[in-house]
Amino acid sequence: MIQKRIDHVGVMVRDIEASIAFYTDILGFELKGRTPHSNGVIELAFLGFGHSDETELELIQGYNDSLPAEGKVHHFAITVSDVQAEFDRLQQLEVSFIDEAITTLPNGYRYFFISGPEGERIELFQR
Repeated sequence: MIQKRIDHVGVMVRDIEASIAFYTDILGFELKGRTPHSNGVIELAFLGFGHSDETELELIQGYNDSLPAEGKVHHFAITVSDVQAEFDRLQQLEVSFIDEAITTLPNGYRYFFISGPEGERIELFQR
């Protein structure tokens, strides 16, 4: 298995601008990157504290606007060095895939999702 660390935690938000302002202005995060999703609907923002090896916070707008009052953690992601190799390896095991293929974002990041034993969403992610 080619796993290094938890890469990021995805949090669904209704208003990405307000969320970016809160996390940067109030909590001291810095906006490390922002990109539209390749599906043309979702917008993503990655925040952190400036360390190259840190676990980041990913804000996700447009995935689901019917969020509970307390918000919703969407997934956690594990950094892998070769997302294609992990995709191929996991296909040989009894793993429930959410995605049928690897997605490539406009910034070059690549990922796919699987389900954990309780239905939790786990993203295998290559920068």
